[in-house]
Amino acid sequence: MSESCLYIVATPIGNLNDLSPRARDVLAQVDVIAAEDTRHTSRLLNHFGIRGNLVACHDHNERSRSEQIVQRLQGGESVALVSDAGTPLISDPGYHLVNAVREAGIKVVPVPGACAMVSALSVSGLPSDRFFFEGFLPAKGAGRRKRLAELSDFPHTWIVYESPHRIMDMLVDMDGELGGDRKIVLARELTKTFETVLSGTVSELQEILTSDENQRRGEFVVLIHGAEKQEGFGDDIPDEALKILEVLVEELPMKQASQIASKITGIKSKLLYKAGLAMKE
Repeated sequence: MSESCLYIVATPIGNLNDLSPRARDVLAQVDVIAAEDTRHTSRLLNHFGIRGNLVACHDHNERSRSEQIVQRLQGGESVALVSDAGTPLISDPGYHLVNAVREAGIKVVPVPGACAMVSALSVSGLPSDRFFFEGFLPAKGAGRRKRLAELSDFPHTWIVYESPHRIMDMLVDMDGELGGDRKIVLARELTKTFETVLSGTVSELQEILTSDENQRRGEFVVLIHGAEKQEGFGDDIPDEALKILEVLVEELPMKQASQIASKITGIKSKLLYKAGLAMKE
């Protein structure tokens, strides 16, 4: 390629046929391909008969590698950035490189393609006019629960990525922080042989994954329905339910009291929790 430029090239998230003709041309013609995992990208290039000059650019070396790539671009070379799957920078490395290249006054061009988050949203059946992408939740339970609590009142669809070995823990934490009746969608192994898109409540999907080990395999995109607009406590909660909550709050932490009161009365624990806070105030 004659023009010095950094191309941000989306690669397949599973089905290799999703690599666009334009992406193939760019990968075949650039001087350098900066890859998150050179071994993984080598297999992709070999499949299409592309001989590329690969360099590693990942979380651990991105800052130092960015300087080298900027120098090559300034020397007139063209570079393509790819991640292991999907669109680079979406929960993948690349931010520091793109920022450095733009600051150097060099052109950055997107070569669009697959993105797991957008693909999952398109088939989820959840509202998509507005949405929020969280990426990965904290790996440890306490941090994950804290972030879920912060997002629990978000009024629009929100999306997270999750790994197979943490999916069940995440659903348990969602049950506690969002409530078992919150509607969610689990999109698993998108575009691959065992692609599955499951929808239901948190409690329902917990049961499905508990009973079917195969549904716990693969990488997940988790989509959460936004919180329903809650009106004030007042008439929304019967006096009898408030009395039950009042007794429980005297003996138990607020979260536990609201969850037990919810099981007894059938009223959402989130609403009871807020009512309990109002009682204390």
